[in-house]
Amino acid sequence: MLPATLALVDDDTEYCEFLAQHLRNQGVNVTAYSDSSDLLADVAPYRFDFYVLDLMLPGVDGAELIRIIRKRTQAGVLIVSGRLGPEVFAEVINAGADMYLTKPVTFEQVELAVRAVHRRIMTTAKTATAWKLDSHRSVLTAPDGQTVELSATDLMLMECFLKAQGETVSRDYIRDLLAHTSAADSDNSLHATIYRLRRRIERATPVAVPLQSHQKVGYQFRAPLISA
Repeated sequence: MLPATLALVDDDTEYCEFLAQHLRNQGVNVTAYSDSSDLLADVAPYRFDFYVLDLMLPGVDGAELIRIIRKRTQAGVLIVSGRLGPEVFAEVINAGADMYLTKPVTFEQVELAVRAVHRRIMTTAKTATAWKLDSHRSVLTAPDGQTVELSATDLMLMECFLKAQGETVSRDYIRDLLAHTSAADSDNSLHATIYRLRRRIERATPVAVPLQSHQKVGYQFRAPLISA
């Protein structure tokens, strides 16, 4: 998993050019800067999904640049630098960097590090904002921590949405599923079942219910949903 956008700040022009091209070949939209001041002077310097920084930079030095970035965004920050020593590692990690690579390093190694850091950040963000379904306890937990006790029919529906992972579940599929619970298979009964689930969630939490109806198609749970 690679970020969509990345800022590369390094005053080694040739290295910066070839690393930027390597990452672009992997589908990343890279904006390169040879000076930390150029990044900070950008119209939107904190818009990037990821930052790859050298430490020995003209303008604001790398450690201070990390602190500035970290105050404004939780985007990934990877340091790729020739500076050595445990005190340097401690300095950049304490400043807010996610990972440190020491030059010389291959472009492939930088790519792998970017992938690893970005995957960890995205996984953490997804978990923090996800709805969690505990099938054993028949409980749905909203992102704010509030819990929703589910009926047997509610649980079947939520397990459908969990399996679908954000895709739309067709009305026919849900009707077939509910037939095993003695629920009628008419559209009115289906709408009523979805409505009861929505109201049950709304009573438990102020978080907007991400349950969307697609007319004549089906229903979609438009939020991260994970198994607890």
